[in-house]
Amino acid sequence: MHADEMVVLRKYGDELSARIAAMSLEANGIPARVSADTAGGALPSLALAFPVRLLVRAGDEAIARKLLDTDAPAPPDDPPAA
Repeated sequence: MHADEMVVLRKYGDELSARIAAMSLEANGIPARVSADTAGGALPSLALAFPVRLLVRAGDEAIARKLLDTDAPAPPDDPPAA
């Protein structure tokens, strides 16, 4: 498999979740694409039968998977009120 070939990293039941994951990857320098068979968004329920796919380059697959599998750090405690 060529490093620039696109591979399916994950499948989602809705386009919004896939797009959020793609934005997370892109914010970390990993190009990503979302592919959905939802009639151009007119029939979002089609994603239940035909999952929305998150695609990345084969060369980025391992780091992209690790990034999405990593939990976000907990936010710091609020400072005491003055």
